[in-house]
Amino acid sequence: MSLLVIGIALWALAHLFKRLAPDARAKLGTPGRGIVAVLILLGLAFIVLGYRAAPFVTVWTPPSFMVHINNLLMLIAVFVYGMSATTGRLRGKMRHPQLTAVKIWAVAHLLVNGDLASIILFGSMLAWAVAEVVIINKTSDWDRPEPGNAKKDVLLVVITLVMFAVITGIHAWLGVWPFPG
Repeated sequence: MSLLVIGIALWALAHLFKRLAPDARAKLGTPGRGIVAVLILLGLAFIVLGYRAAPFVTVWTPPSFMVHINNLLMLIAVFVYGMSATTGRLRGKMRHPQLTAVKIWAVAHLLVNGDLASIILFGSMLAWAVAEVVIINKTSDWDRPEPGNAKKDVLLVVITLVMFAVITGIHAWLGVWPFPG
């Protein structure tokens, strides 16, 4: 479990470094991006290895209908995440679509995973995303982008459905069936 916690700490601190210590980050210059990227990837590797190695300790047993809610929330999370890259009418409707998607993802997974490692992982990712939004909002202004062509929003829906299918396929391949039954 300690590897999981170390990974989460690395992930969060590497992401927050620019906002919490802007002078230190600025001193690193362009090579600092590589350092931060390596720390994020190292944190992610530790998270995956730590989560897989963590003992299964049941804290609560989610009701089976939560799978439906999880899947709906995940579809929404994929769509919201995609809003960060759209050039359609939805561009600029939300300041932090990626972090909002992480929050939706974390809540969705907390609803269907009642073991200790999952609560630590998804709960901490939820806390990190909330903290990141608060810090960004306090430290920087937002220039809302102008809306674009509505056809791009249709493309976003198509990409969302394809990405959701890919994500569920990866889950199935890893042995985690994301659907009821």
